Amino acid sequence: MKKLILLFFFAIGLNSAHAECGANGMQFFPKKTNISLNSMFIIQGYYMSEKTINSFKNRTVYLQSKKGELVKLNLVEILKGQMSLTQAIFKPAKQLKPNTIYFLKYSKQTERETEEMTQWNTETNQNEKVYWKTTNKNSAELLNPNLKIKYQKTEVREYGCGPAANAIFNVTNKSDSEIWYKTEMVDLNTNQKIVFYIKEWDGKLNVGHGMCSGAFTFTKLGKYKVRFTPMNTDGKSLNTTKWINFESPFRNDKSSS
Repeated sequence: MKKLILLFFFAIGLNSAHAECGANGMQFFPKKTNISLNSMFIIQGYYMSEKTINSFKNRTVYLQSKKGELVKLNLVEILKGQMSLTQAIFKPAKQLKPNTIYFLKYSKQTERETEEMTQWNTETNQNEKVYWKTTNKNSAELLNPNLKIKYQKTEVREYGCGPAANAIFNVTNKSDSEIWYKTEMVDLNTNQKIVFYIKEWDGKLNVGHGMCSGAFTFTKLGKYKVRFTPMNTDGKSLNTTKWINFESPFRNDKSSS
């Protein structure tokens, strides 16, 4: 099980996939351990773990302090990606206590879910239980209002389990704080809109999918538009960008013909 979870983090990553695809896995946001007293939370599930995300419609998710105090996390929405990826967005039912460590907890939590509720510590080279530690600040750092997002290119990369395909956008003038980008992509042929929260990788936003999973998929000759709403981990956002049009990454890719 742990091996599959580790493979998942490579397979799902925006810098995709020099590993095999795992059968399940979870990611938890904020990625930074220190949070404000009013932080939001995102739980993201891959493939078989999407079942856990969807179950939150009928289950309760909590933060639990070391002293055993429970804080309910209210479900804001569940967002389904187009390729084996689903995420749930939460807000605490009340303000968290300062300088407190909180662990994640589900009602009717299974053994498999307990194993999945871990994250890799690069310093210790071990999986550790997911936790966050509050500061004494009510709010996270506000984002730089001069943040800019600009289209760069589309790209298809072939890997062992399949291609990774993305429209790539450069991000400039960002702050050092963790940023979530509410991303809305519309298929101009069908008017289907997919909404998902993504993070940047190395100063870039990758709108698409890796070899195993992703929020967005493309047809061979499709045309699309996308816009972004940058926000901090409290959910305080900058203005939504204008729509940016682009063509399918597969349109001019010789390997997909």
